[in-house]
Amino acid sequence: MTNKIDKVIELDHVVIRFSGDSGDGMQLTGTLFSDTSALMGSGIATFPDYPAEIRAPQGTVGGVSGFQVHFGYDIHTPGDYADVLVAMNPAALKANSKWTKLGGSILIDKDAFTAKNLEKAGYKTDNPIKEENLGGFNIISAPISSMTQETLKKTGMDTKTILRSKNMFALGICYYLFNRELTFTEKFFEDKFKKVPAVIEANKKVLKAGFNYGYNVQELTPYKVAAAEIVPGTYRNINGNTATAWGLAAAAEKANLPLFCGSYPITPATEILQELSKLKKLGVKTFQAEDEIAGITSAIGASFAGNFGVTTTSGPGLALKSEAIGLAVITELPLVIVNVQRGGPSTGLPTKTEQSDLLQSLYGRNGESPVAVIAASTPSNCFHYAFQASKIALEHMTPVILLTDCFLANGSQPWRIPNMDDYPEIKAPIVKADSEKYQPYVRNNENLVREWAFPGMPGFEHRIGGLEKMDKTGTVSYVPENHQVMTDLREEKVARIVADVPDLEIIGADKADLLVVGWGGTYGHLLTAVHDMQKEGKSISFVHFNYIKPLPANTKDIFNKFKKIVVAEINNGQFASYLRSMFPEFTYLQYNKIMGLPFTIIELMDNFNKILEEK
Repeated sequence: MTNKIDKVIELDHVVIRFSGDSGDGMQLTGTLFSDTSALMGSGIATFPDYPAEIRAPQGTVGGVSGFQVHFGYDIHTPGDYADVLVAMNPAALKANSKWTKLGGSILIDKDAFTAKNLEKAGYKTDNPIKEENLGGFNIISAPISSMTQETLKKTGMDTKTILRSKNMFALGICYYLFNRELTFTEKFFEDKFKKVPAVIEANKKVLKAGFNYGYNVQELTPYKVAAAEIVPGTYRNINGNTATAWGLAAAAEKANLPLFCGSYPITPATEILQELSKLKKLGVKTFQAEDEIAGITSAIGASFAGNFGVTTTSGPGLALKSEAIGLAVITELPLVIVNVQRGGPSTGLPTKTEQSDLLQSLYGRNGESPVAVIAASTPSNCFHYAFQASKIALEHMTPVILLTDCFLANGSQPWRIPNMDDYPEIKAPIVKADSEKYQPYVRNNENLVREWAFPGMPGFEHRIGGLEKMDKTGTVSYVPENHQVMTDLREEKVARIVADVPDLEIIGADKADLLVVGWGGTYGHLLTAVHDMQKEGKSISFVHFNYIKPLPANTKDIFNKFKKIVVAEINNGQFASYLRSMFPEFTYLQYNKIMGLPFTIIELMDNFNKILEEK
């Protein structure tokens, strides 16, 4: 299909936000748009934003579901503000117009702007454009619902079924606007609905009708968006939860061990369990437990039996797992606990992002209970850090907490599928058949790791449990001096993991007026803000932490090189507090945000500039 090209706006990158009622299919619409953009060579980053309720009140601001896509060249974030907003009803306009750039385009389904829907959204008049002060925007009022009905009126479908396809009409308009191909989405219909040919044809018709509508409406000016510079390879679009699941499975393969995941479903971590359940052909075993405690203890039992044990959860679930994490610490069994952080406390904001489980991950257990803590920083590198967390757990015989967050879990980006030959073998310290006089807590000298013996191995019978162990023999011990020894050994064993932790890399000059410090899922936003300021000639550099405990060995040396340090995180300053405890000789400024939303580039740059200007 060929566009009319009378006038084209050329841009390096564009942000588009799809929004509508939670039943309008905005998550699917955004996913299809981002998949198509990725397959056409664009860099992408996405930000799904949806209500916590399974079926939020229809037509209300609280029930609005959104999906933001940033695509083009040099993309690291989903973007601050949308160039194009698609608002399928008045509530979507009310919730999202403030996130649209002045002068941007707003496409609305004018059929949905009825008096009833305007009232539900909280508008006081029949003119929401005036109420929202949108005079400076390009408003495209399209009859999306009625055009969808017109397109499918001869199919014999009822009105309710027909209107389920209106999101495809809006998607077709957007495909025209941004010169996206229809073929990838048409292939999706064919694969998804192969048993229902009528649904395939209906969606194809509506998608093409939306594209043709865009072609014929004169006020719609198409955009030409720059392509990304891509390293040759095979790519797919991937979100953080899927990448995490595959990273765990890859580690099990490299360790030549069966993977067992025992988990209880919890937003936003459930998809990891679901994805792993699809990998039975790879020897993956999954168990949907009745609660969080059963989930983790089943994984510990699997680890005791010689499997690679994994459990997944989010903040409240991590709290419930805390006693069992202590059990994995004292038994010194390998275990990966994936915590997909969300807004808290308690049930909090189940579908919104936050970084406020860091201190819980570091310290949230009874007794001296050290575990390694790692944090992924992009949706795609969740694969890498899931692999690394697994490698550390298996080679060091210790629990490892892998932190992701809601933003990473649901966000997506192009991922270059790695060659697994490039990944190292994982060598778990399994006892050798010729070992003599096995004692479960005898350690090697290099990293204080004990050997791993499984039930059923003749000559290696032993008992472990939650009571304190006697050094070397593993028998129950109440000897005060022994408790001191074992406590020190467990802490030192985690500290020695630093030998496997890569050094921090400075992005920017080795010495500057300001060092920006981040960790976890804030990476893309901080990187973009610092890059933009560096282009302006500002004396600013950036380091990002993926290894939290232990910290990289060169952390102190890097901090010594900078006049000011600011720690930016989506919490009230937990990483800054941790750094103060580790390196109290430095002063740590803070920039914090707790709104269930990622940072924006604008707010970061404003804050960093103020710090640079202060004497």
